[in-house]
Amino acid sequence: MAVIPIRKKWKGEMTDRERFNNQMHYREIDRSFNMEFGYWDENFTQWKIFRDNKITHNGEADVFFGFDRLAGCGGNIWMYPSFPSVTISENTYYRVIQNGDGLLAEVPKSGKSSIPHYLKSSVVTPDDWSKVKKERFDPDDPARQINTEHFRHIARDDRDYPLMINCGSMIGRIRDMLTFEGLCYACYDYPDMVEDMVETACVLVENFLDQALPLGTYDGASGWEDICFKNGPIVSVPFFRDIVTPRYKRIRKKLDNFGIDLWYTDCDGDVRPIMPCFMDGGINCLFPFEVNSCAHPSELFETYGRELRIMGGVDKMALGSGRDAIDAYMESLIPLVKRGGYIPFCDHRCPPNVPEDDYLYYLDLKEELFGMK
Repeated sequence: MAVIPIRKKWKGEMTDRERFNNQMHYREIDRSFNMEFGYWDENFTQWKIFRDNKITHNGEADVFFGFDRLAGCGGNIWMYPSFPSVTISENTYYRVIQNGDGLLAEVPKSGKSSIPHYLKSSVVTPDDWSKVKKERFDPDDPARQINTEHFRHIARDDRDYPLMINCGSMIGRIRDMLTFEGLCYACYDYPDMVEDMVETACVLVENFLDQALPLGTYDGASGWEDICFKNGPIVSVPFFRDIVTPRYKRIRKKLDNFGIDLWYTDCDGDVRPIMPCFMDGGINCLFPFEVNSCAHPSELFETYGRELRIMGGVDKMALGSGRDAIDAYMESLIPLVKRGGYIPFCDHRCPPNVPEDDYLYYLDLKEELFGMK
């Protein structure tokens, strides 16, 4: 069933693609690019506006709210094949599952969104990694070849929306595979193994880019790390600088060869300790920039100036604290949108504790402040 928008797309004189590129490059815009990162799964069952209109996922919500379009594309740049997802055991309240990364995880049967309690990883020692690497990280696997006609079609230059090419993860997916604690220990117990994992991840991304970049035009690159929490990165800054950043530089070189200067990575938590590593490696945009775990986006702009861009940075804690808090926080973003290099939206998936009426108020206020006058 087709989604019927409840809100009209903001008025504008530019295409979404023109607007996005101008805003990210500190050029004149007709209005701000209008997007949101999405919603917790619970929102689709708890918010009446979603239930009544049969909105069940974030893609439908983007159409429902009339947002601008930001598209992405990618290839098979991680584990393949993944581990089979199976239930190992269960009781009244929990199931123990093996997920696609080979982790044993305890998850609540209630279905409530939460971080699983990880019990065991399939990769602990170098011998474990050697086996998994051989079976699931073969760079020459035919499944890693892209559909060239598909990429020629989606990356054609006459589109009116921005398209990002996925540059994957150098260390975040490794964290997923080893677990938080497992990565922390492995960096000290088996540093050569972890570096080989990072190198493997980099090679898979490079191989994909070599296939996809010549087939069309892209407006930027995207990535995912999630390597930080509220107290900073879960690996040491020297490790990140010496092991991860050189791989970023290799990817950056490929992007530069095709004129792609914008590269964002999705990394939650306090990124400030590793920001110099991101910037040195060629990552020059943060997404969705969690405020409560880090800082107001203006703090990083003061440090890095126009070399940095930020997408996100609307504190979800403010969205859930009433309209006065929403007003005050949005007011603080006016100078940032005006200066450029910044697109405001909720700094992660909007949680269900935000009342839906207040969320609609926030969308109205955003249009009032940053829409076309």
